[in-house]
Amino acid sequence: MSALPRTAPQAERDALRRGWCPSTLKPMETGDGWLVRLHPPGARLVPQQLERIAELAAAHGNGLVEISARANLQIRGVTPASHPVLVERLLAEGLVDEHDGDGPQRLTLISPLAGADEYGGGRIDAVSIADEIERQGRTIPGLPPKLSIVVDDGGAFPLDGFACDLRLVGIGDGLVALGLADRRWLGPLPESAVAAAVAAVLSGFARAHRAAPARIRRLRDLSDMALAALIDLPGAVPPARRPPPRRAGLFALANERFAVLIGLPFGRSEAGTLAKLATTPPAEAEIRLSPWRGLAFRGLGRAGAQRLLALAEDLGLIVGDGDPRLSVQACAGSPACSRAEVPAMADADRLAEAAAGLLARGATLHVSGCMKACAHPGSADLTLTGRAGHYEVVLGGTTRDKPVATLDLSAVLARLQPGQEIHARLTEAARRTGSRG
Repeated sequence: MSALPRTAPQAERDALRRGWCPSTLKPMETGDGWLVRLHPPGARLVPQQLERIAELAAAHGNGLVEISARANLQIRGVTPASHPVLVERLLAEGLVDEHDGDGPQRLTLISPLAGADEYGGGRIDAVSIADEIERQGRTIPGLPPKLSIVVDDGGAFPLDGFACDLRLVGIGDGLVALGLADRRWLGPLPESAVAAAVAAVLSGFARAHRAAPARIRRLRDLSDMALAALIDLPGAVPPARRPPPRRAGLFALANERFAVLIGLPFGRSEAGTLAKLATTPPAEAEIRLSPWRGLAFRGLGRAGAQRLLALAEDLGLIVGDGDPRLSVQACAGSPACSRAEVPAMADADRLAEAAAGLLARGATLHVSGCMKACAHPGSADLTLTGRAGHYEVVLGGTTRDKPVATLDLSAVLARLQPGQEIHARLTEAARRTGSRG
């Protein structure tokens, strides 16, 4: 495949990447109306709250609900007329917890099963650490809205695959390693000292960002010297990567209780589908949003968990880790997004089917409607970026990297077949990663 020149000036591409983060109070205009992003208190819901959100999405949006790669709920198709009523109901019913500043509405990402009856042998209390980081983070002015922190309890649900600015990993009972931009590792720290250490890092970074807001937007933009100046802690060896977790299906917890993880295809569902899911588990069940673009229902009996899985399968949702759609990250694409230059989500369904064998063996695919990479800011084995109805093809990189070719969808599908170069490159990537099954 010969490389083709980029057709847009670099300044234009940088402007697209900068972007910003929508919220409940500050929606983002898209091709199908306003996108309203919700931040439920503590990123937790009960079935009745999920059902209510689905009802509000149908009444005040276009009936489509999404879960983002940072485990945020999004309601699509809201209008200027319907937005005030939607906000009033969400706030009155305690369905969102937002501040009115410009910083991140939610900083942290944790496993959807963190703290669930000791599932997976977590070494630290990720839930409590994340809650304290959120509390302190709101007191630090000047943080960029896209800043993110992964709190990984070191157990059976590693979050290695998610890009972040700070990564906290449990490396022993009550001990944490702190990673800055995934390239400078510090520790170990007792978990009681982690929130204060993170606050110190965030305060220093906020000062650096305020001094050069266009140049310094993420921790990765800092030099090694600048990273070292953020906090004075001993260096540490990066934690060993663990096998990737199952992202959907039935999970046994303690005391004969179970959890069910259900994925939304490419992170999207009709509101009516979510309402049906919400009426199935008992009222006391807890729901966590999953960064694998789905929902985790916790605290179920075996029979109830199996009923919920059967219903989800009947509704066309993802109930098994082998589903190829779980390994594909895709944004809404056109026409739902006004910036998208291809119908990314519709194309992703065809691409997932064509590459099902490769995806099952561990390959990853990112289909982005434009340079912004809203669905997946990190690297993928195959990244396809929309450009004037075609896809710029990046192998083993992100939308920011130089493409090796620009192809239409039919050509991409053809080159995913055995004997073609993209197929061969993804086969090698899957071999290095290893099968998820």
